[in-house]
Amino acid sequence: MFEKLDFMEGKYNDLALKVSDPAIIADQNEWRKLIKEMSDMEPIVKKYKEYKKAKDDIDSTKALLGESGIDEELRELAKEELAASEDLLEVYSEELRVLLLPKDPNDEKNVIMEIRAGTGGEEAALFGGDLMRMYMRYAERRNWKTEIMDINETGIGGIKEAIILIRGKGAYSRLKYESGVHRVQRVPETESSGRIHTSAATVAVLPEIDDVEIEINPNDVRVDVYRSSGNGGQSVNTTDSAVRLTHEPTGIVVTCQDEKSQLKNKEKAFKVLRAKLYDIKMQEQNKEISEARKSQVGSGDRSERIRTYNFPQGRVSDHRIGMTIYKLDYFLDGEIDEIVDGLITSDQAEKMKNF
Repeated sequence: MFEKLDFMEGKYNDLALKVSDPAIIADQNEWRKLIKEMSDMEPIVKKYKEYKKAKDDIDSTKALLGESGIDEELRELAKEELAASEDLLEVYSEELRVLLLPKDPNDEKNVIMEIRAGTGGEEAALFGGDLMRMYMRYAERRNWKTEIMDINETGIGGIKEAIILIRGKGAYSRLKYESGVHRVQRVPETESSGRIHTSAATVAVLPEIDDVEIEINPNDVRVDVYRSSGNGGQSVNTTDSAVRLTHEPTGIVVTCQDEKSQLKNKEKAFKVLRAKLYDIKMQEQNKEISEARKSQVGSGDRSERIRTYNFPQGRVSDHRIGMTIYKLDYFLDGEIDEIVDGLITSDQAEKMKNF
């Protein structure tokens, strides 16, 4: 590990010299590439310097303790400093191991999130709406930008399906664990007898993919345009602005009618299509990822759940890591970091077993 860290520190120092070279600065593309490389390495190099300082402190304190003739008060103080430095060294070592774990290349990307009502009819659609608002509030709390790319609403505030683009640094790294079936247990407003119902909605989280990462053959895509409509078939506008893309080799269908411009709807629809095709490509490359994704997302059946939202008890339980918190109202208002952090920590611990 330390050979790798020494190499990275040396490379970081070389990059620092290069990015200040006028010839490199003149080539903005190369300069940006090197700055990005430096930025990626900086947290590791910074932590390694802290590690080395703690190690130097340990060595110098041990040397002091090895000297003869130092008074007892100074010796006790040195022992305390030694213990503190050794604890710090252990913390830094663990943090370095985490920083050196293989990175998901998509972690810094924006997110395309798809929420669908599953088992439970109208109540599932209402819960889907709750989830959409939860994630949009979470994005707002982290100063990320959100954009509804497509939505199919019900008449009383629920959603059958919604696709949201979430823009923000590291959005995918935190939201990727949200993929799966989310189950809700509560008394529906329409239930007169007060019985608790169980419903479900599915969440799929995909990284936003650039054109160069996934090339789509235009001949493979059928483009249909039609008039946008709201609830009950009410016309939203008087032009054929809504777009439906059908990727014939895979059968993937993407619709977008949120914009009044057909061109903008088409652009958004292709963005979603690229993300879905990239997801299929990743599944084909790694069967294990494919199986994990199937078990997470499933079909919306309540038996394939990753998390339960229990209203009578005011609790949220994540079944993957066995974490339960009794802050349902806060959670649905976008304060989901406690469970997200738990998922990230659990994922890192699992990866470190094989590191």
